Amino acid sequence: MGAAGAGKSRIGGALAVALQLPFIEGDAFHPPANVAQMAAGIPLTDESRRPWLDALANELRHARADGHGVVLACSALKRSYRDLLRDGDPSIRFIVLTGDVALLHSRVAARTGHYMPASLLDSQLATLELPNPDERAWTFDVHQAPAAIVSSIMSRIARDAAGEVA
Repeated sequence: MGAAGAGKSRIGGALAVALQLPFIEGDAFHPPANVAQMAAGIPLTDESRRPWLDALANELRHARADGHGVVLACSALKRSYRDLLRDGDPSIRFIVLTGDVALLHSRVAARTGHYMPASLLDSQLATLELPNPDERAWTFDVHQAPAAIVSSIMSRIARDAAGEVA
């Protein structure tokens, strides 16, 4: 989870490969109206995000019912959004990708072929509510190379599975 430019898709995809799990690109689940709204530079509202979050929660619910995990790339900017995702899988673990504003802006500005303009990053950052300690979240700084972040996540997963304090 994190704002645009944090590397959710890149790191999430690499993590899914490392864990040998399916990868779900959250952006692919936005309804066309949301994509058009963002492409026009208009921030999404809680109301417009709801069908998208419900669809992602359903994906989590199906994976849980099928007895396997998934890696999901999703902004999950607010606790209320994360709560909706938890409805799909109460055991969800959030990986929070953070970076300074200048880095995120430079990454979003350099993207090609993505519908979300760089102008919306500030509204995402204004909306962002970092997870509270009770939300099962681990935070990683995206100044590190993606491979290093994935390696750190894998180490945390191993320590968590071994019952060590992470």
